[in-house]
Amino acid sequence: MTNTKNTGNQAEELIAQHLMTLGYRILARNYRYKRAEIDMIVSTEDLLLFVEVKYRKSERYGHPEAFVSPNQQSLILSAAAHYLEETRWPKAIRFDVFSVNAENKITHFEDAFH
Repeated sequence: MTNTKNTGNQAEELIAQHLMTLGYRILARNYRYKRAEIDMIVSTEDLLLFVEVKYRKSERYGHPEAFVSPNQQSLILSAAAHYLEETRWPKAIRFDVFSVNAENKITHFEDAFH
């Protein structure tokens, strides 16, 4: 496993722990559908979150959340539609992005795209 992959996994684990402390239940990690991958799918009683985690060592080339391209958003939306069809989730959904920097500072962008 590469250092980049390890760093990404560490960022995802940090976000998973953060979400659990906020009362979210992790339903899936690295959910795959065709070419798409959703980093995490979490829920509360009334809300289902599709979570994308972005890590950047520095903001020299831009903020981490800016790296969720329109193509990646489209893939995530496709995978989310498949997940919703499989599970028949009846309540609200949201697509959130969490960014993590080298100091493990978490920034949460609610309803980042749809």
